[in-house]
Amino acid sequence: MREIRIEGTQRIEPETVRSYLLIQPGDPFNSQQIDRSLKALFATGLFADVSLRRDGDVLVVRVQENPIINRVAFEGNRKFDDQTLSAELQLRPRVVYTRTKVQADVKRLLDLYRRSGRFAATVDPKVITLDQNRVDLVFEIDEGSLTGISSINFVGNRHFSASRLKDVINTKESRWYRFLSTNDTYDPDRITFDRELLRKFYLGQGYADFRVVSAVAELTPARDAFFITYTVEEGERYKFGKIDLVSQIKDLDIAPLRPLITVKEGDWYNADEVEKSITNLTNELGNRGFAFVDIRPRVNRNREARTVDVTFDIQEGPRVYVERIDITGNVRTLDSVIRREFRLVEGDAFNTAKLRRSQQRIRNLGFFKKVDVTNTQGSAPDRTVITVDVEEQSTGELSVGGGFSTTDGPLGDINLRERNLLGRGLDARVGFQLSARAQQVDLSFTDPYFLDRNLSAGFDLFQVDQQNQLNAVFSEFSVGGALRAGYQLTENLRQTLTYTLRTDRIFDIQPNASLFIQQEAGRRLTSSVGQVLSYDRRDSITDPTEGYLVSLGTDLAGAGGDVRYVRSKVTGAYYYPFSPDYILSLTGEVGDIHGLGQGVRIEDRFFVGGDNLRGFATAGIGPRDVTTNDALGGNEYYVGSVGLSFPLGLPQEFGVSGRVFSDFGSLFGVDQQAIITTSTSSVTSFTNSRALRLSAGTGLSWKSPLGPIRLDVALPILKQPLDKREFFRVGFGTRF
Repeated sequence: MREIRIEGTQRIEPETVRSYLLIQPGDPFNSQQIDRSLKALFATGLFADVSLRRDGDVLVVRVQENPIINRVAFEGNRKFDDQTLSAELQLRPRVVYTRTKVQADVKRLLDLYRRSGRFAATVDPKVITLDQNRVDLVFEIDEGSLTGISSINFVGNRHFSASRLKDVINTKESRWYRFLSTNDTYDPDRITFDRELLRKFYLGQGYADFRVVSAVAELTPARDAFFITYTVEEGERYKFGKIDLVSQIKDLDIAPLRPLITVKEGDWYNADEVEKSITNLTNELGNRGFAFVDIRPRVNRNREARTVDVTFDIQEGPRVYVERIDITGNVRTLDSVIRREFRLVEGDAFNTAKLRRSQQRIRNLGFFKKVDVTNTQGSAPDRTVITVDVEEQSTGELSVGGGFSTTDGPLGDINLRERNLLGRGLDARVGFQLSARAQQVDLSFTDPYFLDRNLSAGFDLFQVDQQNQLNAVFSEFSVGGALRAGYQLTENLRQTLTYTLRTDRIFDIQPNASLFIQQEAGRRLTSSVGQVLSYDRRDSITDPTEGYLVSLGTDLAGAGGDVRYVRSKVTGAYYYPFSPDYILSLTGEVGDIHGLGQGVRIEDRFFVGGDNLRGFATAGIGPRDVTTNDALGGNEYYVGSVGLSFPLGLPQEFGVSGRVFSDFGSLFGVDQQAIITTSTSSVTSFTNSRALRLSAGTGLSWKSPLGPIRLDVALPILKQPLDKREFFRVGFGTRF
């Protein structure tokens, strides 16, 4: 071969073409080498067509160059903007155009739309030829409608109905009322998560052999919906057999640990309870100083007896330390706000129980819609990296409440609150309460980590103007403020200290008002110190479903001012889940106040009714003037409530649940004695019955897109003749 001639090049130098050839001048013609050279030129992606032919002793290489992309455009896209779509593409302006790359980019765009639930989307690439071997590439997109879920079916379920299993999984069938949700669009990752939810549900019900055989999604011919079928094998239901606890750690006394195991022989097998027992044991061992423990449940399944023996084996765990804590997803909230809720810091011994507790504390902040805490191996086998992925939510609240009282008439309140001010976790609130006879304004501010220490500090300012002329009683004006400081004594035990300074004035007492109230006329200054000691083991402070709370509060007035008393209050709450949807709640409160060398004034006494005793109006029970029926308040009281919340059979997306409740309580004890009016020789007395009041009712709660809405209807069952009743209370709120 004497020469190689290159034809058809425009932008590419002929020498560049020759560099890809595997045959050179002087070489003999070789069909294999020529074929390999042809493939090498095509592999460059620079040419749309290549041909090699022999002309005498000359090899003629003719090429047709691929065009250069001048511009990439999109038409018909509404769901995603051009910038988002361009980020998915390999092709860019000034890049060589090839059909292979276009086909790959079309697939990427379709995958993007399918991930958003639009499986009917189509992408048609169009090429507009320009001069100088340039082209404009236009992707014509038909996004189509969201590909919903036409139906969800279960095969193999014998013990649970399809409707019950549909409540377990996240994927939902498309319905008109799910326009605010995306769970009714097809998502392969969600289907995978549903398999795990089904497995967890059955294992919690005793079906230890359960497995999901398959989860198949079939697209309709019109490509507008999916039919999803879960095939399951339930297996037999098992009970717990022998429960044992052993330890491989030297000198560890396991006898005190046995009560921490929540599973009992003879109960239905429940994998959640096994995990709960492991958590209890890990926490207790951590408190004892055993940082590196690994508790493994050894399971022995007896298929004939249908029992599962569980042995909790305590072993020395690997010595792993926290190398780093990474936080992602927080746009507004500072990293320090999240880090200070961690029970672990860099360099600590890794502890799964503390990690779970940290996740719970971050969720309890109420700043985030989603909190995922995971750990992966760090730079060495004995190092782990903790990753916190959060999704922020609105922390500003505009809450509006309303009700009706036979005593006060219509009443309402408005509260404006920001729980994460400046992204620093600061809590600021301003509230307004208004009724036919009272107006109240209060302002509060709290820094939960004052001076970057585990010490909360804050203040309250308030003004209350009660114009009781509507009921011909009296008017009261109060103004004051309080300073607060709180700190953790232990993980669950907290104490808050307060100092309050306020002035109260009772005036405009009507002539026909109770003589007991007329004696209260005047202005008084109160200076008091107080504390609240609370032990909180609830699973959530915002929406508890399990656990308990005990609180003791005391106030002492007399450090200056005109008023001297000691006041105590004990509160408690207990929550027990019969199932994830049925929550039993027991709450109670007891209070007592005693004057120190003087009687207790009406503005310092307790009043019961309304929110703390539904079915009775605010200040609806307790000591009353028998002549005027004016409420006098009481020095001692107790209230309690038993309630059960439950689903109403509506779709979970509605967020509507029902509840039944029974409230009980009493208010009694005043310092006054009967008054004898000399001019008329009449006696003014009051009721002071310790009789129990009891009410029962039902209510609705709706977690609406605009915030929680609550409606309670209650009727008194046990009451006294002078008690004031209230049929219903309603409250609603919104977020911004």
